[in-house]
Amino acid sequence: MAMSDAEVAIEAADAGAAVVAGSYGREHLRFAKSATDFATQTDLDAERAITAVLSARRPDDAREGEEFGRSGPAATARRWLIDPLCGTLNFAATTPLMVVNVALLDGERTIAAAAADPVAQETFWTDFRSAQVRHAGTDHPLVPSVATGLVEINADRPTGAASVSGQLVADVAFRAQFSPRVLSSTLGVAWVAAGRRAAYVTDGELRNDLHFAAGLALAEAAGCIITDLRGAPLGTEGGAVISASAEVHTAILGFLAPHLERLR
Repeated sequence: MAMSDAEVAIEAADAGAAVVAGSYGREHLRFAKSATDFATQTDLDAERAITAVLSARRPDDAREGEEFGRSGPAATARRWLIDPLCGTLNFAATTPLMVVNVALLDGERTIAAAAADPVAQETFWTDFRSAQVRHAGTDHPLVPSVATGLVEINADRPTGAASVSGQLVADVAFRAQFSPRVLSSTLGVAWVAAGRRAAYVTDGELRNDLHFAAGLALAEAAGCIITDLRGAPLGTEGGAVISASAEVHTAILGFLAPHLERLR
């Protein structure tokens, strides 16, 4: 029987995660991207491992990776987005918070995705009929929950750009209702789908973003609420709020509003 797109996504993400896990805790060759960001040899090796799976399993699909760019046929609507190691700085600092993301787009629509945690050895995946997490060969449904009260904040922004989401970390009113966390990896988006975070907030343009495509697909399939920072459909003005419930989502949009107004 032919493998489904979701199973290919899982195999590819797991292949990348195996590379990351195998070099975790070692010294790493670094390639500077900016004053505060870099790739390691493991990023490159993980992307090669992922691409090898996709080339073998889906040779007629295009591929786009963070480190090596585009490959495969150009004239196709099917395109795999590859983020071989989201949380590179955590990885290099031996901080076990990272994820390997693989997502398949058909035109503008994501139809399958997987996000593999190399340290916890669990893979979050969706075929949009369900959203699951696989551990030790067994799948369990992803169930969003606000019980933790933890909100993941992505405060990373290009040099010189203001971080609206980052303002929540110091917002006294926000902290009275929620507990912010700064994971510095899109693993936090999968955690919203899994009920480990009540919400995730980020700045930036997320349309077909290879860092976020898998996590957003998981969150959508699990039934999370997803809008931009002003509550409009994702991609309208930028940024994203991904929440486990409508009540939490509305509250976070309210906390963001005054910070957004100050940037007008």
